[in-house]
Amino acid sequence: MIVAPLPPNEPARLEALYELKLLDTPPEERFDSLTKLAAEIFEVPVAFVSLIDRDRQWLKSKVGVAVCETRREISFCSHAVLGDEVFVVPDATEDHRFAENPLVTGAPFVRFYAGQPLRAPGGEKIGTLCLVDSRPREFTEAQLALLQKYGAQRVTELKADNYAAFIADCKAA
Repeated sequence: MIVAPLPPNEPARLEALYELKLLDTPPEERFDSLTKLAAEIFEVPVAFVSLIDRDRQWLKSKVGVAVCETRREISFCSHAVLGDEVFVVPDATEDHRFAENPLVTGAPFVRFYAGQPLRAPGGEKIGTLCLVDSRPREFTEAQLALLQKYGAQRVTELKADNYAAFIADCKAA
């Protein structure tokens, strides 16, 4: 298993995350409906909005998984926030970065992962919108574009006014 390196802007990224005051907060419909819709549209059993804290991955919203957090070092999302594009692992058992990860070798037996970085207002990547399956999968270009569109929303833009139009647009796509 390969632990993701810290992003070069880690102090600013953490500061931006903490300024949003989302960590350890109760569920919110604006995140939960996005997560549920993503699971439905992409036909995956697990979807979540993950926030990458200093030492943990905390799930702000989740479908198909009971845990609220994992250690950052085993998080697929820690790898996803290093880039700008959708981070896809078609089969984690065949990827040297994840083949020995306890999330792959044990429950929930992750095989497929796709994560789109979520950005704070200043552009810092603070987490991801993730899709997970226990079977290997390939994504089409259209699916990648749609997940990127979902995750391109800055977290603070998921407010009521913008959110309703955004969800309607994604349902139409």
